Amino acid sequence: MAEASVALQISTLPESPGVYQYYDSNGKLLYVGKAINLKKRVNSYFTKQHDNARTRLLVKKIRDIKHIVVATETDALLLENNLIKKYQPRYNVMLKDDKSYPWICIKNERFPRVFPTRRLIKDGSEYFGPYTSMKTVHTLLDLIKELYPLRTCNYDLAEEKIQAGKYKVCLEYHLGNCAGPCEAHFSEAAYNENIEAIRNIVKGNFKDSLSRFKKQMKQYAKDLKFEDAQRVKEKIDVLENYQSKSTVVNPKINNVDVFTIISDESYGYVNFLQLSFGAIIRSHTLEIKKKLDETDVELLQLAVIELRQRFNSQSKEIYVPFKISAEEGIKVHIPKVGDKKHLLDLSERNAKYYRMERFKQAKIVDPDRHEKRIMAQMKKDLRLSEEPRHIECFDNSNIQGTHPVAACVVFKNGKPSKKDYRKFNIKTVEGPDDFASMEEVVYRRYKRLKEEGQPLPQLIIIDGGKGQLSSALKSLDQLGLRGKIAIIGIAKRLEELFYPDDPIPLYLDKKSETLKIIQQLRNEAHRFGITFHRDKRSKDALNTALETIPGIGEKTVVELLRHFKSTKRIANATFDELAKIVGASRAKKIVMHFQKTE
Repeated sequence: MAEASVALQISTLPESPGVYQYYDSNGKLLYVGKAINLKKRVNSYFTKQHDNARTRLLVKKIRDIKHIVVATETDALLLENNLIKKYQPRYNVMLKDDKSYPWICIKNERFPRVFPTRRLIKDGSEYFGPYTSMKTVHTLLDLIKELYPLRTCNYDLAEEKIQAGKYKVCLEYHLGNCAGPCEAHFSEAAYNENIEAIRNIVKGNFKDSLSRFKKQMKQYAKDLKFEDAQRVKEKIDVLENYQSKSTVVNPKINNVDVFTIISDESYGYVNFLQLSFGAIIRSHTLEIKKKLDETDVELLQLAVIELRQRFNSQSKEIYVPFKISAEEGIKVHIPKVGDKKHLLDLSERNAKYYRMERFKQAKIVDPDRHEKRIMAQMKKDLRLSEEPRHIECFDNSNIQGTHPVAACVVFKNGKPSKKDYRKFNIKTVEGPDDFASMEEVVYRRYKRLKEEGQPLPQLIIIDGGKGQLSSALKSLDQLGLRGKIAIIGIAKRLEELFYPDDPIPLYLDKKSETLKIIQQLRNEAHRFGITFHRDKRSKDALNTALETIPGIGEKTVVELLRHFKSTKRIANATFDELAKIVGASRAKKIVMHFQKTE
């Protein structure tokens, strides 16, 4: 059963960057890993033959898989580092030491220094990163050094000490690398302007620098200095791929808990991110079954208390998407922009992925539960009196009034029921009149269902706006079915849903499952109708070309097509070629017909 459970978890993993965590039967963390594609990476553990005995033993022990979805591969790498250092999993060998990723520090001092470091000291200095590559750090610092003269000494450049002439310029000044603030050759205001420009560079705003490097590279190439051009090109590549900020590690954010909620008709899904000294150390999603019609605020308040108690959180600050009541002494923050909002978005993304996986797993293990949930959601979203277990959708198809046809597709329990699809040739309408065509097919469809005692649908969907909906309603009125079957129209442009006698359309969330099923119905009706329309057009074209020739019947047409394969080849065939197949008399009639046509 446990193996089946792991296989089920793997089948529903997202194909996104992130970090995966393996647990044994006792809930102990065995291993933490990162992946560009979580599903492929985790699946490889269970499908490959492993040479390493340690890995084979690890795979045997895995009973549960958890994961955290992040935006980029870099974030996955940094998050993996955080989790391994925090939990020291038995099967992780790398990254267990105290070595961390490098940062760029702008020191909190007069005439600040800019340098790489692996240690974060809480002294008011600014730290940018972390960086997964030291090459990126060196490229950025080289760029800064070329653009701005900065001091490298560790003197205390207090104003009184400079005025007293305590320091002398060093070799760096004479080489042009430093502007000599130690002897007041460079003002503090001008130096701080340079520091502000450097902040922009490390944040990723170096459009001007890239432009300058590209010109420099082209000039080197023009002068045939290809090695120099290659060195500049490598710098350009690093800068273009540079990511200035990580969502999963941020030194400006201390110990906080982040909570978000995604909910549907039956369940709420609350994601909890725990941050320690700016780094994510835990992600957990709690599934809560709704007993009554609890609001998201009520569910989130309950989940915050439970999750903080379960994981013994001591954080005094929480980030949430909306205002909630919290225990005394806890600061509640609702981020709107910036790094804190990015954390909230990351938490919400993980809640959405968890919900999606639960749906997929339920679909595999318990299809009935999945259907019930979908039907309950549609009933609520579309304001229906009963669940739409049986839905029918209509679409018209014609080209400037020629070959008018219509299609009716049927969905039962949210899935296509192709054996119940129906095609209609429009019989009573002349010319391009979609409204009259819709009135005819809806009348014919439900007149027949009534006469045959067939079950009627709970919902009819009309592909079109108010006009087509009104036409369909006329037919329901004539049949005495108005009010007995729910009916809505969907307009293509803005996906507006129109209801009878309601001038204001309903707009569903573009990501809602209800809208997706309605769109699937509409698209299926369109596809089915277009296919029928093309078939009819082709057949009519064939009939026009051959069967209208006096003395040429259906059997002759079939015989000719079996031999020549197309009407065009028949038209281009010689008298002798035709005579061999259908005889001289009919061959003569065919040749004369196509000569007149030309």
